[in-house]
Amino acid sequence: MHHQDPTAPIWVATPTALRRMMNHLLACEQIAVDTESNGLHAYQEQICLIQFSVPGADYLVDPLASVNLSGLNEIFSNPGIEKVFHAAEYDILCLKRDFGFTFTHLFDTMIAARILGRSEVGLAALLEEHFGVTLDKRYQRANWARRPLPPAMLNYARLDTHYLIDLRNHLAKELAERGLTALAEEDFLRVCETPAAPAESRPPMWWDVAGTTDLPPQQASLLQALVEFREQQARFANLPPFRVLSNAVLIQIAEANPMTLEDLAEVQGLSYAHLERYGLGIMEALRRGRTRPAPQPPGYSRPNHQILKRLEMLKRWRKDAGRRMGVESDVILPRDTMHALAQCDVTTPEDIERLMAHLPWRWQTFGKELIQLLVKEKIS
Repeated sequence: MHHQDPTAPIWVATPTALRRMMNHLLACEQIAVDTESNGLHAYQEQICLIQFSVPGADYLVDPLASVNLSGLNEIFSNPGIEKVFHAAEYDILCLKRDFGFTFTHLFDTMIAARILGRSEVGLAALLEEHFGVTLDKRYQRANWARRPLPPAMLNYARLDTHYLIDLRNHLAKELAERGLTALAEEDFLRVCETPAAPAESRPPMWWDVAGTTDLPPQQASLLQALVEFREQQARFANLPPFRVLSNAVLIQIAEANPMTLEDLAEVQGLSYAHLERYGLGIMEALRRGRTRPAPQPPGYSRPNHQILKRLEMLKRWRKDAGRRMGVESDVILPRDTMHALAQCDVTTPEDIERLMAHLPWRWQTFGKELIQLLVKEKIS
């Protein structure tokens, strides 16, 4: 079935429009929320649109208009209003970074779908399944900093939240029927505490790009010089670094260590346009890289044998439990808690309970199994 909604989304870009929207939203018990950022299009990413939907109205708030949005914290921090997101973590990172909001009482439809063991948990798949609505994939990578936004993009943005409350109600009912509401709430609470994304990202280092700290010293110092060159170009052109030159190309250049522009032209994956635009700058960066040592990666110490053994045990157990419950393994035990349990030398059930204090449902459900797994090895 295809819902056709006659009311157009309401564009909020003035203090008056914002006040009117706030009065409406503060009277609601549930609000669907989403954001759009320009991370694929700008050096320093920012939120370019905030969508709110309640029954009967879809609002599109323009953070690029000169309107003070700090009052929205009244909604986000209000425990009496449930905020419904799909995949909230990234939105919350960005909302905290750009506005410093705090969050309480949240429902995340993606987390709910994962806990219910759905194989397709993307918003497009869920809207298709429940409402027969098709999202136009074209706009996922669009530049949301454009003004005015064309009607097709406005409509796409509004569909991101328009059905979310209905979707939330479907999923909440299913969670309740299967006795999984408490597990979901445990994760909704965790996502509220997502830390803000850093406002100024630290400049990347060669090991971030290589994905390893095992490079020969010469190659590492060439790669570091190339990373710095790319960063400077990206900032200058206001583009994300990957749009200037990809990591793969930087690594190829560092490996090839070209001495002339002719050598550089031989490097796989470096287009003629790149060569024209960046060739001389790349050669200059390589010259710099040959004359100085690369920075040392942060002290990487190999985890000890006991920790690795516990981690392997936990991974195996988590996978089996996930299979039994029909969910991905990190639904059973989040990665950070699994690592904490492996790293901590737990000797008593109380040690495990302490590390799982923020996960009461999981402690009640899996505590016995974890005690058997981790405490028995002390006795043996």
